[in-house]
Amino acid sequence: MRELGEIHSLLDDLDHRPADSLEGQDLDFKEWNSHSIRDSIALVVEMAVCMANGGGGTVVFGVNDRAVGRSNAIQGVPPEIDINRLKKAVYDSTDPKLTPVFQELAVREGTGRLIVMQIYPGLPPYTDTQGRGKIRIGTDCQPLTGTLRRRVMVETGETDYTAIPVPGRLESLVSAAAMERLREAARREKAPEDLLRRPDRDLLSTLGLVRDGCLLRAGVFLTGIEASIREAFPGYVWTHLRMVSDTDYSDRADGFDALPIALERILDRIMADNPITTVPQGLFHFEIRTYPEIALREALLNAFVHSDFRIHGPILVKQFPDRLEISNPGGLPGGITPDNILRHEPVPRNPALVDALTRLRLVNRSNLGVRRMYQALLIEGKEAPEILDEGEAVRVTFRASDLSVPFRLFVAEEADKGRLLSVENLLILQYLLRHPEIDTTIGARITQQTEGDAREALSRMEIDLGYLERGGTGRGTYWCLRPELHRRLSVPGHPERDRRIDWEAAKTRVLSILKQRAERGEPGLRNAEIRHITHMDRNQVARLMRELREENPEIPAPGRGRWARYEWISP
Repeated sequence: MRELGEIHSLLDDLDHRPADSLEGQDLDFKEWNSHSIRDSIALVVEMAVCMANGGGGTVVFGVNDRAVGRSNAIQGVPPEIDINRLKKAVYDSTDPKLTPVFQELAVREGTGRLIVMQIYPGLPPYTDTQGRGKIRIGTDCQPLTGTLRRRVMVETGETDYTAIPVPGRLESLVSAAAMERLREAARREKAPEDLLRRPDRDLLSTLGLVRDGCLLRAGVFLTGIEASIREAFPGYVWTHLRMVSDTDYSDRADGFDALPIALERILDRIMADNPITTVPQGLFHFEIRTYPEIALREALLNAFVHSDFRIHGPILVKQFPDRLEISNPGGLPGGITPDNILRHEPVPRNPALVDALTRLRLVNRSNLGVRRMYQALLIEGKEAPEILDEGEAVRVTFRASDLSVPFRLFVAEEADKGRLLSVENLLILQYLLRHPEIDTTIGARITQQTEGDAREALSRMEIDLGYLERGGTGRGTYWCLRPELHRRLSVPGHPERDRRIDWEAAKTRVLSILKQRAERGEPGLRNAEIRHITHMDRNQVARLMRELREENPEIPAPGRGRWARYEWISP
């Protein structure tokens, strides 16, 4: 949820872009219908249900989310609207009952007030009293269909497929080999030795995998023989394919193994075709693979642990010549999206399974696994993983990027100095090696932070670490790599682009076009047209034109709104 101070800061961005570009999983802007109080209250109830089902969030009423310019976008909420009445309406109209917090935010535009509704996380699914409901997915409120209701119930632990007891004698269901592999994997992660020394039944009981003398499905999945796994998980299978094209494969393996055995078999197959690059550093030579093992292990663990075992479909690994894809049945759980996965609190789809693995230290509840996956790739100068939610499946893609030896050595040397680069630092550095500059909007997007946090991270990299240099002022502020660092980190054969030359060339071209259009008696250029000419984004064009106007008084202020134009007025 968003604090009032953060919302107040976001409103300033409305001068440059519409509110819908600021929205996210936990934030929405809605226009207030001043012609119908009934419709407006219905919208408040609908948004309360939507946000509650999506994990909580903030809704700002009184803002047209498509208009650009504060005065156009901020219309406000009429002063006669009582927030206590809204709170009662939501409470009376929802099932289970919701009690949001309503706040007023004073503004200078429109009616002078906005209403902010804060919805705290609860135990969905929620509907209105007519049984209708929506759920927040990304920036949209989607109908809470039967499939989505089932998904919400699974993710909140109301129905945990892996927590159901399996009939039969425990000893007949468990594989000794799987038990030992599980112990070995936990020992590598420094799980308590006194826990791992316990006999099989005691260990499984301590892990919460035995109830009333019966092994839970989670225990079968972790330690079962193939026959018991097939019985308890009829839709489960893992498949590894060596792809020669998007439609053909040269080799295939399938398995119904317990989790620790399946992980080992899949990793062995991947590593057999995972090329090594040797990196000399002083007297030592380090061997680095195309796909870091830690990233592979974390991605595979996520695929197994967060699978929806009610869906019949494989945990599928496709190994192409240029990429590797790992997918599993079931979409991203509990409001998690590819755009917030680095920040969102972890939401286990299979709590009994996750609880046991957490006690063994094979997974954690702090969402560190995803960050480790990112970091393992980024420190080698490779692309971050691509995560795609396909509704009934999640796919993670690793690109077979070349190792950047200069970048890897730089990260190692910084670590020797006590500077351990965060995932955010690495994402920003990698972005700037591929782009001339970065601003807070882009920084927030690629690091999945608020713009305030992104600005702070960029400032630290400039002032404390000395990696970046700043340009522009105010909302036109941007950062780029210091030239000496860019030269050091750039891959040989890919010369550094000079941002200043690109910038000055863009200004010269736009100025020339404005003069030519003025000579022909034609109208000037809108922001969108300049974006098309320069291949810049909206904020970059605004900064470029501000500099051009400072250098050329013949270009007056363009006015407000989407149709405003920059003109050249001859003296």
